[in-house]
Amino acid sequence: MDILLGILAVAVILGIAFLMSNDRKNINYKGIVIMIAVQLIITWSMFNTEIGRIIIDGISTGFNKLIGYGSEGVAFVLGGFEIGEGGVFFFNVLLIIIFFATILSVLTYLKILPFIIKYLGWGLSKITGLPKVESFNAVNSIFFGQSEALIAIKSQFHNLNDNRLYIVSASAMGSVSASIVGAYLGMLPPQYILVALPLNMFSALIVSSMIAPVKVPKEEDKVDVKDVSNAKSFFEAMGNGALDGGKIALIVAAMLIAFIASLELVNAVFGAVFNGFTLQELLGYIISPLGILMGIPMSEVVDAGAIMGTKIVTNEFVAMLQFQGMLDAVSEKTIGIVTVFLTSFANFSSIGIIAGTVQGIDAEKGARVSGFGMKLLIGATLASMLSATIAGLFI
Repeated sequence: MDILLGILAVAVILGIAFLMSNDRKNINYKGIVIMIAVQLIITWSMFNTEIGRIIIDGISTGFNKLIGYGSEGVAFVLGGFEIGEGGVFFFNVLLIIIFFATILSVLTYLKILPFIIKYLGWGLSKITGLPKVESFNAVNSIFFGQSEALIAIKSQFHNLNDNRLYIVSASAMGSVSASIVGAYLGMLPPQYILVALPLNMFSALIVSSMIAPVKVPKEEDKVDVKDVSNAKSFFEAMGNGALDGGKIALIVAAMLIAFIASLELVNAVFGAVFNGFTLQELLGYIISPLGILMGIPMSEVVDAGAIMGTKIVTNEFVAMLQFQGMLDAVSEKTIGIVTVFLTSFANFSSIGIIAGTVQGIDAEKGARVSGFGMKLLIGATLASMLSATIAGLFI
C-alpha cells in the first residue's frame, strides 16, 4: 500500500510540474525517466545494501571527525565559556561552518573540487541529455551555497534564456551547501541528510526541466571553470574560507533570531484570533493530503506537515530545530521523509537571495528571476517532496 501511495505521490508531483510547464511539447521525458531511475537505484543501494551502509557510515564518520576537528578550534577560542547542559547552538553547530567553509575554499583553490564537479556534471549531461551548464550547476550546488553556485557560472549567463535561468536557479534553491551539512548532521539522522544530497540534485533537475524545458545548440553548450578561485595562495584560500564561513554562521544566526521571533509573534496573533491555533498547525493541515501520499502515517501527518510548512515560510534550520524535539515521538518513516524534505534551501527567503545574486551578475536577468520567484519556490518545494517520497519508498 505504501508503495502504491508513493507512486501516486510521484505522479501527482510530476503532474503539477507538467501543468506548470511553459513548453510541454519539448519536455525531455527520456531524461526524466533516467533521473528517476537513478534516484531509485541510489536510494535502494544506500538504504538496503551492505555497500550502501558502508558508504553512509564512512561518510558520516568522516564528517564527524571533521566536526571534531572544528570543535577543537571553537574550544580554543571559546574554551573559557561555561556552556550549560545541551550546549549552545551557536557554539556547537553554527561555528563549525567556519571550518567546513575553509576546507571547501582550499579544495577549490587546489582545483580538486572544480575537477570533480566538472566531470560529474559532464557525466550527468551525457546520461540525461541536459545541457552542460545546467548539469554542472546542479552538481556544483551540492558543494556550494546558492550564491556561490550561480557565481561559478556567471561567464555563461549571456547564453541563458528564461528557461535555462529557471533551471539553474531551481538547482541552487533545491540544494544545500556542503559547508553547512556538518551543522545538519548535528541535528538530524545522518543517513537521511546524506541521501538527500544526490536525491535533491536530481529532483530539482526533474521538476525544473518539466516546468522550463530547454534545447541548446551544441556551440552554446560549454562550461568554463578556469577561474574558480580568487585566492593567490594556499593560505589566502584558507583565510577567505574562514571569513566566508564566519559570515555564513553569523547570517544563519541572525536569520534564526529573526525567523523564530517572528514565528512566535505570528503564532501569538493566530492564537488570539483563532483560540490557540498556530501557523504551523494551519500549514500542517494544508500539506497533510500530499504528506499522506508521500508515506507519512496519518496519525503523524499534521505534525510532520507543520514542520515542512515551517521550513517553507522560514528556513530549514528553524524547521530542523523544531523537528529535533519530535524525533522520539514519530516513526522512522516520518523521520526519514521529513528529514529529506528539510535538506534544501527551498523557502521564501531564498527567492531574494537568488534574485539578488543574479541581479549582481546581470541586472536584466535578475529582474526576470524576481518575476518568476514564486514559480521558482513552488518548483523547488515540489522537488523536495519528490526526494522525500523516493526516500520514503525504501524506509
